[in-house]
Amino acid sequence: MTVIDTISPGVHRLGSPLVNWYLVEDGGRLTAVDAGLPGFAGDLDADLRRIGKRPEDVEAVVLTHSDSDHTGVASVLKDAGARVFIHEDDDQTLRKPGPKGGDASPLHMLRLMWRPAFWRFFGGMTRGGGARATKIEGAETYRDGDVLDVPGRPRAVHVPGHTPGQSALHFAAPGALFAGDSLCTWNPLSGERRPQLMPGPFNESNADSRRSLDALERVDAELVLPGHGEPWREGAPEAARIAREALRA
Repeated sequence: MTVIDTISPGVHRLGSPLVNWYLVEDGGRLTAVDAGLPGFAGDLDADLRRIGKRPEDVEAVVLTHSDSDHTGVASVLKDAGARVFIHEDDDQTLRKPGPKGGDASPLHMLRLMWRPAFWRFFGGMTRGGGARATKIEGAETYRDGDVLDVPGRPRAVHVPGHTPGQSALHFAAPGALFAGDSLCTWNPLSGERRPQLMPGPFNESNADSRRSLDALERVDAELVLPGHGEPWREGAPEAARIAREALRA
């Protein structure tokens, strides 16, 4: 089931109930933030037509990180003319995808396999092509604090933990922080709906994920848009505070 809705003027959410990706309009020009699952490519033209756009209208794809559920249609948009950006610490895994390590190693994932929610989530991801990570060569890289010369001019906020290069993108004009998987508002294993870190075995470094809440808390944005879950409209500082509380629960 395709999800398409307008979150705020010039900010559109696309994807499925499992995975979000976004388009930001700036003077009629478009930046995609993340790119969903590979399986979304089959509906891409039709989905964009629903908001009066075409793949050729997307000038840039700014990836929050290199996981396959965030890079899926990036190569399609790149072929249509878009520039692709990723944090320098995830460029290698974008070019050569492979299993995650650290706290997200396959061994740690085994602990979750008894949960029905694990199979529902990863079954949906697999049906969407998430098991077939797309290799993307030639991406441009950014660092923490960089303001990217793309529509909307987002500022990169490096928030490692989920992956080494995991970043959030702050678009000042719409007051929106695109969190990627540094935060979610829907836990794909427990179903809990509030700002929180992704489940521990999904993150390469849970310690880094916890530390990265400090950087998220400093961002002056009312709207937080995660890779998984509904928009959060009570500000990035409050989202980070609630995520900390969840860790103590």
